[in-house]
Amino acid sequence: MTLGAMTLPLAQQDGVPRELESLTDSVPVMIVVGVICMLLAVAVLALCWNYLRLWFQAFVSNVPMNPLSLVGMSLRQVNPKTIVDAKIRAQQAGVGTDPTTGITTRRLEAHYLAGGNVPRVILAIIAAHRADIDLDFDRAAAIDLAGRDVLDAVQTSVNPKVIDCPDPANSPKTTLSAVAKNGVELKIRARVTVRTNLSQLIGGATEETIVARVGEGIITAIGSAVDHLQVMENPDRISKAVLDRGLDAHTAFEIVSIDIADIDIGEQIGARLQADQAEADTRKARALAEQRRANAIAHEQEMKAQVQANRAQVVLAEAEVPRAMADAFRKGHLQAAGSNGAP
Repeated sequence: MTLGAMTLPLAQQDGVPRELESLTDSVPVMIVVGVICMLLAVAVLALCWNYLRLWFQAFVSNVPMNPLSLVGMSLRQVNPKTIVDAKIRAQQAGVGTDPTTGITTRRLEAHYLAGGNVPRVILAIIAAHRADIDLDFDRAAAIDLAGRDVLDAVQTSVNPKVIDCPDPANSPKTTLSAVAKNGVELKIRARVTVRTNLSQLIGGATEETIVARVGEGIITAIGSAVDHLQVMENPDRISKAVLDRGLDAHTAFEIVSIDIADIDIGEQIGARLQADQAEADTRKARALAEQRRANAIAHEQEMKAQVQANRAQVVLAEAEVPRAMADAFRKGHLQAAGSNGAP
């Protein structure tokens, strides 16, 4: 009895440490699993909060949106908030409500993935709709992808823009210089009022082309004037002549008006050119006279040389006379005086 009673507590004592040891080994594993589960739960709650918040914002704005589509946007590298905000703005403004040809989620995602600026496109469409301008999503997206600021184009179409000619930002000169037929120079500064032509915005010429064409037209109109006083008396004739040429063809703008802001009289270009021409003619006449004088001197020297040559030939001829007479005496062609009975 005593031995059995002693062996039973010893077995119990041996079992208790083993159970405690197994429990001690399982505690760290449970802690790690619990921490991972908590992190996953927090991440899921954060994701659900973001997507549910966007979905609820779209729901209260009367924009139907599937929560799973928001998750798909994130997987397709599309910012869901940008798309939802664009849909809400379009819905509240009453534009693009057609489910097939309007501003759909698929079209917004496609434009976003193509590198377009979705918020500015939506703002441009809303501004065009308010101004009663025909601008659909396809054209606005094409203008945006072409590198043009579609919102600024719509604003310029509603509120015309004034361009200085010449443009001080691109040209060191502040005035245009043109000369009338009477030779008087006129210095002119003009202002061109333009508005955007949305139908020709893609592929149309920019402001620099408008400024260059207007400057060319002004110079041509002044150059065709008989007198500079006619231009100063009626500056509007220049504007009319320039507008009649259709300078806004194949450009992204439509010219509303061309106003002459300032006219100043410059130099007497014609008189200066005539003076320069007279000076050039004088120099040319002097050069011709000097050439003729040099030719005369050269001809005189040639004549003197010719005289000396002729004199040399005379001397040579005179030297041949005695030789010829001696030869004649030897041949008997000549006789001495009185040999033939003559006195």
